[in-house]
Amino acid sequence: MASLYYDEHRHLQQEFGTVGLAERLDTGWVRDEIGKDERAFIEGRDFFFLSTVDPDGMPTVSYKGGPVGLVRVLDANTLVFPGFDGNGMFYSVGNIEGQNKVGLLFIDFETPHRVRVQGHATMLRDDPIMESWTEAQYAVKVEVTKAWVNCPRYIHRFNRLDESKYVPRPGKKTPLALWKRLDIVQDVITDEDRARAEKEGVIDLPAYEAKVSKGDN
Repeated sequence: MASLYYDEHRHLQQEFGTVGLAERLDTGWVRDEIGKDERAFIEGRDFFFLSTVDPDGMPTVSYKGGPVGLVRVLDANTLVFPGFDGNGMFYSVGNIEGQNKVGLLFIDFETPHRVRVQGHATMLRDDPIMESWTEAQYAVKVEVTKAWVNCPRYIHRFNRLDESKYVPRPGKKTPLALWKRLDIVQDVITDEDRARAEKEGVIDLPAYEAKVSKGDN
């Protein structure tokens, strides 16, 4: 398996005296596939963080949330996750279409634990696997190149309060995103969303900000 490190990593390991430790982790801890325990952990999450890079190599990180089982591990080297309705930027997925390199971070804040995954991603359209998630607009398949359990030492403990009301569920009407009721976006959203916004009540920016500040979004 190719090393996780490049010259810059090696130089810093030498500077801070961690060469032996870094080598042990590289050769004995980081793997080129998802293990059985890691698979169970990943498939038990309802959110993760996704990192992608743009054509200039500038990284971005997105939060991806949904139901438990949001990410499906098809085999030791392949996982898939859905794309739900978003803000229309397609920023992460556009980066995937262009550069296809991704990093995924799965965290449990209640029982501190985390798993990191790296790989090459492909956007799927009209694929049967999309039926695995309600309201999936597309799916992303990741060919895993590296996976490893990361030290949970600095993970703060948080208790889960509630699931987002926007998580798509079978047989349940997903609420319209609050920002789609903003008056300043009515001319750029879909006719269907505009009709729902008019029915629920179009709001101005101060009203939107007041709701968000109270967590009423």
